Order: sequence, then structure tokens, then C-alpha cells
Amino acid sequence: MGRGRQKAKNTKIARELKYDTYSLNINALERELGAPGDEQYEDKWADQYADEDDEEDPSAAAPASFEKA
Repeated sequence: MGRGRQKAKNTKIARELKYDTYSLNINALERELGAPGDEQYEDKWADQYADEDDEEDPSAAAPASFEKA
């Protein structure tokens, strides 16, 4: 027993969330989250140099063909 008050409170909150319209200030949200405006994204952790594996000879990488006997 005793869940009547708690259930009524939860129902009230659920109705407020479902039916009330909240005004959302997108600019304030972007400032708060620290989202960049029109800046170009730069990956800080991107490789600056090509990998050694990328410079291999493509003809040596794969065998020519396999023949069935």
C-alpha cells in the first residue's frame, strides 16, 4: 500500500514531459556543450605520415593466379 501518491506524481511528471512544449535555445546549447561553430574539424590524432605498408610494390603483394589440377 501507499503507492497511490507516488504513482500520481509519476503520472503528473509523465504528462508534463509528453504534452508540454519547451522552448529550446540551440545557440545556448552549442555554447554550453562547446560545439564548434563554422570551424573546420581537425583530427588531432590523425597520422601525419604514410605507413610503411602503403609503399609496397603492388605486384608483389598478391600471387598471379591459382590453377586447378
